[in-house]
Amino acid sequence: MATQTNKTGISRRRFLSGLAMASAASVVGTSLLAPRKAMAAEEAKAAFSGEVLSGSHWGAFRAKVVDGVWTETTPFEKDKNPTDMIQAVREVVYNPARVKYPMVRIDWLKQGYKSDTTQRGNNRFVRVPWSQALDFFYHEMERVQNNFGPSALYSGHTGWQSVGKLHNAGTMMKRGIGLHGTTLGKMGDYSTGAAQVILPYVAGAMEVYEQQTSWPLVLEHTDTIVIWASDPIKNLQVGWLVPDHSPYQYYDQLAEKVKNKEIKVIYVDPVVSSTQKVVGGEQIRVNPQTDVPLMLAIAHTLYTENLYNKDFIADYTTGLDKFMPYVLGKTDGVVKNPEWAEKICGIKADDIRALARTMASGRTQIIGGWCLQRMQHGEQYAWMLVVLAAMLGQIGLPGGGFGFGWHYNDAGSITSNGPLMSGFSGVTGVDPIHNGSYDGYSTFIPVARFVDCIDNPGKTINYNGQKIKYPVMKMAIFSGNNPFGHHQDRNKMIKAWTKLETVVSIEHQWTATCRFADIVLPATTTYERNDIEQYGNHSNAGIIALRKIVEPMYESKDDFEIFRELCSRFNREEAFTGGKTQMEIIEEIYNGARLQGRGLGVRMPNFKKFWEGEGFIEFPAGKEWVRHESFRKEPDLEPLGTSSGMIEIYCKTIADMGYKDCQGHPMWFEKTERSHGGPRSDRFPINMQSTHPKDRLHSQLCSSTDFRATYAVADREPIFINTEDAAARGIKSGDIVRVYNDRGQVLAGAVVTDDYLPGVCRLQEGAWYSPLEGGKVGTICTYGDPNVLTEDIGTSSLAQATSAAAALVQIEKYTGVVPAVTGFNGPTYEEGIDPLFPAMDK
Repeated sequence: MATQTNKTGISRRRFLSGLAMASAASVVGTSLLAPRKAMAAEEAKAAFSGEVLSGSHWGAFRAKVVDGVWTETTPFEKDKNPTDMIQAVREVVYNPARVKYPMVRIDWLKQGYKSDTTQRGNNRFVRVPWSQALDFFYHEMERVQNNFGPSALYSGHTGWQSVGKLHNAGTMMKRGIGLHGTTLGKMGDYSTGAAQVILPYVAGAMEVYEQQTSWPLVLEHTDTIVIWASDPIKNLQVGWLVPDHSPYQYYDQLAEKVKNKEIKVIYVDPVVSSTQKVVGGEQIRVNPQTDVPLMLAIAHTLYTENLYNKDFIADYTTGLDKFMPYVLGKTDGVVKNPEWAEKICGIKADDIRALARTMASGRTQIIGGWCLQRMQHGEQYAWMLVVLAAMLGQIGLPGGGFGFGWHYNDAGSITSNGPLMSGFSGVTGVDPIHNGSYDGYSTFIPVARFVDCIDNPGKTINYNGQKIKYPVMKMAIFSGNNPFGHHQDRNKMIKAWTKLETVVSIEHQWTATCRFADIVLPATTTYERNDIEQYGNHSNAGIIALRKIVEPMYESKDDFEIFRELCSRFNREEAFTGGKTQMEIIEEIYNGARLQGRGLGVRMPNFKKFWEGEGFIEFPAGKEWVRHESFRKEPDLEPLGTSSGMIEIYCKTIADMGYKDCQGHPMWFEKTERSHGGPRSDRFPINMQSTHPKDRLHSQLCSSTDFRATYAVADREPIFINTEDAAARGIKSGDIVRVYNDRGQVLAGAVVTDDYLPGVCRLQEGAWYSPLEGGKVGTICTYGDPNVLTEDIGTSSLAQATSAAAALVQIEKYTGVVPAVTGFNGPTYEEGIDPLFPAMDK
């Protein structure tokens, strides 16, 4: 490649000189690179003592600061049901896994994009100056765009946003990278990938992220609540914004009504959930992954016993006449009656009929969770749940119908009449420097297929009525995101990862994604910068100032500053900032809500008074609300967003796609692996559930050392095992066990319990990948990452979503030498690196 000068005047020679400078800096020795306390560049600010009100995904809190050090955390007094996880938030700032400095992987520093990528994961890095790290970042984007075009640069992968309307890691990345050039994007997410694709065809909306009927109306009108594989008590601890935890008061009231036999609550779940323990009720202990046969048998009972609502079916739905022949066995010779379902799902036929009759006997609310749609053919569960609700005919009535978001974002709370703030936009309206051709490749990929894309360039897959052709991915950028936490089949991922030439990770915790990156940039936490956010999610209870609690640790920079400096390298700095400072943007966001509030009759103080005062505004409560009520009252004027405007039990649009694994109506499809007599259960008899954790938000907080110690077992992720299964293997609580299948192996700490159906265990997702030998395919994970064991296949040709919620495993008591957990420390600093890098000049 010839020497060239780019638009910012950064020459190839200067770039290589910078590499040499960075290497020379690395030979100073570890004395300058060892972990240190907060840097004292701004000693006056660091000496602050006092109390700061702030917020997080786990709720609002008051932080006590002494001489610039955050010492204590107290839940916000307006939060009547704070989560214990608030005590872990301070540890996000102070823990051994903190990313302290810009770092570059050793062999990438020597060889650049021609490095030995099999060395990724070995945790050997060199500290470099910020200026050089950003030069490396920019130069690689230029190389990839100039030589391969936008399809080779992947920057669409995002996870949970950072709390705050300004400092959203994904938005900052989209805005900054988007000013440089168009790139390969992603479609969908890991949380609700199957449901969010199928439900718009069936019910006219994604449903999963929507507000639910107000709890007071449910408590007043509902006779039966069926909680289908959902655990609101556990999952409502966290929120997309700052949760106010207001729905917990209603679960207390529900528990009282269950106790007094005023409301019946039925849990369809192989596990006794946290919600069941708090609320009480009855349990249907269905075999894992067989919920659709149970649902089909309920539909069979409702139809054959004439318990379904014919008027609702006629007025609000379409396609029952095309669905029932399948249920009745006229299309395939298999009658989907309770006797058929009993053999698969493990529930007695009479109990299935009794459940159907109970659901039809009064007002019934079906609460659906997300884990069942994160399995192979997960679309069928979501579709079938809507069909059952439609047959009951109570959609749009107070306390009736269905909902997929009851466990999320303060759902069921009463939404206030207050304004909603807009956030910092990822779009600037300024043309990018590079806007090349995708050369016949897709402009996006389904997010859960991104490893398949890396591994199989040129492959074409079906997705939601389209053909997706995988590009040749050369470079990937991740900001505030940990794909080595949420993607499945870790060993397959590690092997495919070697095909990427350059990986950049922008983070504040040294995750496995950082270890498998080439350039790692240290970001600030939410608590080291100023921002603003809504208080309460669906409740929208108010606005809270997220004022900086402590100064940025080490050499960390906030995402705004990182991408501002990156954009300065290609003359797009002003386009990125919009000519405003961070505080000016925060004030602008606030003033937009203030103006909106005037139209709603909600008075807000000026920004200066808000920011320098309490930093909190509470909005007046709104009115109770019923989901789908407007559709039920006026289906012609308020149709659903489906092609027919009605609930589609049979969907011609999907049928016309011609997919064998997702046809025109809900169906039962056997899995590639299923416990309790299903495929592969002879080799791996236990169904491992990989569900949302009780004490984390996915992989967030896992690095919080003291808080992790409150739930870890033998310093490992806990695995919950049925008493009979444990006894058969000589396992007792506290033992270290090896969990394995032919995809991988992990160590975990046993918790023996009767809460689980025999043949079912649980290893919660988000546990940090901690390999015994970093970067080696097949090595044992020393902490307990369940995605070492999960299968990397799409749910179906329709959604191509993750199937990570279930896997078949075997468990044995571990008797070998117990290794130390490897995943919660920073990198190995190296010195003595050769400052000459001839490969970079080729």
